[in-house]
Amino acid sequence: MDPQTPEETTRVPGTARRRAALADLERGATTATALALHDTLPAVEIDDLRGTWRGSGLPTGHPLDGLLEALGWYGKRFDGPDAAHPLLFAHRRGGVVDVDPAFAPLPLVLRCARLLRRPSVARAVRGALPLVRTRRPRARVRRVEHRGVVTATMVYDALPVHDVLRAVDHDTLVGLMDARGMARPFFFVLRRAASPGEPDAS
Repeated sequence: MDPQTPEETTRVPGTARRRAALADLERGATTATALALHDTLPAVEIDDLRGTWRGSGLPTGHPLDGLLEALGWYGKRFDGPDAAHPLLFAHRRGGVVDVDPAFAPLPLVLRCARLLRRPSVARAVRGALPLVRTRRPRARVRRVEHRGVVTATMVYDALPVHDVLRAVDHDTLVGLMDARGMARPFFFVLRRAASPGEPDAS
């Protein structure tokens, strides 16, 4: 990630261009345009990830577009290289629930994506999320080469999934989910949480 402090980063012209490009893509993009932006972004260092990040999808017409939001996805948390939490979901009583990705096999999720977006089904899934919560990290972070650039990447423990991370600025990342069996990548945005959430412990 850029070596500047957050205050310094805001004055870098390249950062302003990256923010503007991301804002444009968040209104709707294609896989090709999202990939083109991702390729131009600086690499991320593992130490810069520590903390909690709010997540949102970057719409490209992917089958997963809007699905995580429908299910109440909050984001991700990084406690260290060997302690990453891929799936934090908002809890209806407040706080967040740390969900074990092993209970969400990607091929099944992709096949059922349209069904899962239905409001009644999404509500039922959200209500069941505490049943698959975990108190342990379910991913690690490693420096991985992807498309010629070595950058911090979340490596899931139970699924053949890598989330390749690039920096827009100190507090904003664009992630590319690279998964076995998925025809094209899924893109998402992470923004550093001002007040880090903690998994619901109830």
